[in-house]
Amino acid sequence: MIDLLSTGLNELRDLMCRLGEGAFRANQIFDWVYRKKITDFDSMTNLSKALRAKLREELYFPLMEVVNKQVSSDGTEKFLWRLHDGEYIESVLLRHPEHFTFCISSQVGCALGCSFCATGVGGFTRNLSTGEIVGQVLLMEKDLGSEVDNIVFMGMGEPFLNEENLYASIDILHEPAGRNLGIRHFTISTAGLPEGIMRLADSGRDLRLSVSLHSCDDRIRSLLMPVNRRFPLSTLRASLDYYQRKTGNRLTFEYALVKGMNDSKEDVERLVKYLEGLKAFVNVIPVNPVDREHERPDEKTIDEFVKAIKSKGIEAALRYERGIDIAAACGQLRRQKGGRVWKEEGE
Repeated sequence: MIDLLSTGLNELRDLMCRLGEGAFRANQIFDWVYRKKITDFDSMTNLSKALRAKLREELYFPLMEVVNKQVSSDGTEKFLWRLHDGEYIESVLLRHPEHFTFCISSQVGCALGCSFCATGVGGFTRNLSTGEIVGQVLLMEKDLGSEVDNIVFMGMGEPFLNEENLYASIDILHEPAGRNLGIRHFTISTAGLPEGIMRLADSGRDLRLSVSLHSCDDRIRSLLMPVNRRFPLSTLRASLDYYQRKTGNRLTFEYALVKGMNDSKEDVERLVKYLEGLKAFVNVIPVNPVDREHERPDEKTIDEFVKAIKSKGIEAALRYERGIDIAAACGQLRRQKGGRVWKEEGE
């Protein structure tokens, strides 16, 4: 059987033709699934009963069950999903005054092991299928009762390590006959994998790119992000230069402030020097308190850090983590589940 949510429109048209149906039936199915949020073939009433029976034999929807949903005092919602093989992933809904953003996972866990990231602490299990990526969006929209405005691949996992399924999911969600989400409404957030960044530049896909930077000192960045040992700052910078020459797009950088590690005046100077010549925007994010080794600086230090960046002509904003009261940093709820900190009703 074929996973419907992993199937692009052209593939579905081919299937309809093999089943003796018109290719236009694929458009009808896409409309039911991605616009009406219907995942039951029997409810697709403009399809014949015979076709619906064939679809049940040929296609299936990936099994994704919400086993925990938490709502923060700031309106952030976090979903813990159980997948067909018993693995768990997380997705987050961020509410803004005039729009919604989904933070979507691309892997079960993550192999990069960033020291302040709950997902990395849990290790890597497997890549998500295209359907499992798409399914998060579809089912969250169904739960929300509204369509999302922005999708950011910065949940669990490193998107560029599941590139094929990542891009296939974007193509499906971008498809005009279905969800029709504009291509500039997708953002890939990466720990800084140069080959992935350059392949994105060469792909012609006009996606937004966000890079987790966190320090412009190789020693400190390697402590925070072990991937820096393989791809140091100079290598990352070369890929960023290539990306910007090819696309002309502004880059967003995530900089998690950690007390005593990357929050000094010298760190500001290193950051300014590193970004010289790039069209850049920096999100300064006081670190989410996942453990005692990574604490937030005090408010005075945070404020002075942001002001110092701006005074050097770099666009920057202070972004506090959302949903701290519900452990909204991706990986935290999954770790709790694995450690049996909470139980499902009836267990």
